[in-house]
Amino acid sequence: MSDFSIYFGIGYEHIADFKEFKGLDHILFILALTLRYQWSDWKKLLILVTAFTIGHSISLALTALDIIDPPMNWVEFLIPLTIVITAATNVGVKKFNFKSKFPLIYFLALFFGLIHGMGFGYGLKSLLGKGTELFMPLLAFNVGLEIGQLVVVLAILLLTFIFTGLFKVNRREYLLFASAMVFALALQMSIERAPFLNH
Repeated sequence: MSDFSIYFGIGYEHIADFKEFKGLDHILFILALTLRYQWSDWKKLLILVTAFTIGHSISLALTALDIIDPPMNWVEFLIPLTIVITAATNVGVKKFNFKSKFPLIYFLALFFGLIHGMGFGYGLKSLLGKGTELFMPLLAFNVGLEIGQLVVVLAILLLTFIFTGLFKVNRREYLLFASAMVFALALQMSIERAPFLNH
């Protein structure tokens, strides 16, 4: 097995690990981001996912290359906090026509992607030794993340279709109920990881 495939697999499982859910916080964030969308909104969803990708790719590289070195305990706290905020914004979605070209959710995805990328960067750094050539592992890890992210997005869209399309659950009620669950889980994570509460 090549080094590329090894780091690709690690990156993929960092998000799309459906056995042990090691990347639960990142799955919850993608869930909070995409719950408001359906298959027919694929263009808007593509922009949203791209914004998140740009954000986390930048900070992943900067962290892995030791250009930035934020405190890990604060990064681990801020990641679930981004989920709490994103899930809370879903409450304001009352109509699903999404006419705005640049809605707030796009900017949240970009900015919060920077925070998630720091977590990804720490994960990659922990696997690499000093003096390791970084370009190939960084590329492979990031490509794995992207594929894993797309798998999660597709799974969420399928669930949304099952509930709102097949079972005819009201779309806003579905959004509010699912967002409330995500909010509660992420809030618990935030409290458990808060550096100022856990000394």
